[in-house]
Amino acid sequence: MASEETEFSDDFCQFLQSTIPAVEAAELLLALRCDPARWWTLQEACGTLSAAEGERFVEVFESRGVIARDGEGRVQYRPQSDSLAAHVRTLDKVYRERPVTLIRVIYGLRDSKIRSFADAFKLRRK
Repeated sequence: MASEETEFSDDFCQFLQSTIPAVEAAELLLALRCDPARWWTLQEACGTLSAAEGERFVEVFESRGVIARDGEGRVQYRPQSDSLAAHVRTLDKVYRERPVTLIRVIYGLRDSKIRSFADAFKLRRK
C-alpha cells in the first residue's frame, strides 16, 4: 500500500488532472515517450484516435510542457523539467503495473472537475 500511495502522490494526481484528460491521452504520451528522438506527424502519433481528439491531446501536452512541436506541426516527447519527466515515468510504471487503478484515478479526477464546475452554478439558499 505504501508504494501505491507514493506513486499516486498529490503532485502526480495534479499532473494527471492537468495533463492527462483521458486514458487515450496517457497512451498517446507513452507512445511518444517510447521514441524520444523521433519527430512524429500528428497522424503517426495518434494512430486510431480521431484527428480532433489527437490534436486536443497534443495541445494539452504542448501547453503543459511535455512535448515540443516543430514548424511543420510534428511533435516530439520533450519534457521541460525533470519533475515532468518523473511524472511521465510514474505514468508509464503505473500504466504497466496497475492499469485499472490508473484508469479509475484518471476518470475519477475528471469527474471531480465536472462536479466542481457544476457546483459553482448551484444556487445557494439562505
